[in-house]
Amino acid sequence: MSTTHLGPTAFAVMTAQRFEEAWTLDDFVARAKENAELWATTTRRAAVDDDARVRAVGIAERVHVYVLLADWCTDALGSIPWIARLVEAMPDATLRCMDRDQALDVMDAHLTGTARSIPVVLLYDAEFRELGWWGPRPMALHEWVIGEGQRVDKDERNRHKRAWFARDRGRSSVEEVLALLERATGRG
Repeated sequence: MSTTHLGPTAFAVMTAQRFEEAWTLDDFVARAKENAELWATTTRRAAVDDDARVRAVGIAERVHVYVLLADWCTDALGSIPWIARLVEAMPDATLRCMDRDQALDVMDAHLTGTARSIPVVLLYDAEFRELGWWGPRPMALHEWVIGEGQRVDKDERNRHKRAWFARDRGRSSVEEVLALLERATGRG
């Protein structure tokens, strides 16, 4: 099962108004109740490397990035702050966030299997046509979660995921989303 999807996969309406009514990452972090301090610290410290930044600058097309997430989600916390920094490096891109449960039509159009797994990072062009989407976690970790991770209890699985994200520091998420952006905009 791939976590990267190029092109629209299902119908869910995204409009300029809906996009603009969603939160910036800073707004989302300010609203966080679960893991609030961890979200604030992680978001403040997240950075992308020079190679990713240079590649991001090369994506000159207008791109809207819409993220479905929740403050309790380990996968979102381990990916989204770095993806936000990637989007900030792009010359004409904007990122907005929405709680998964407040955008169920969008969520249900982007399921990985039957679960409402998050985060989901959706890419739209200037006219809000879907270019592709990514989620819920980097492929290397995803393969562990759906394989060996199923043989351990939920607490152990979450400890493993947190340790994996701490070692990775967003690099895998950034690389996968950047590669998707490059393919979707004809750069890759």
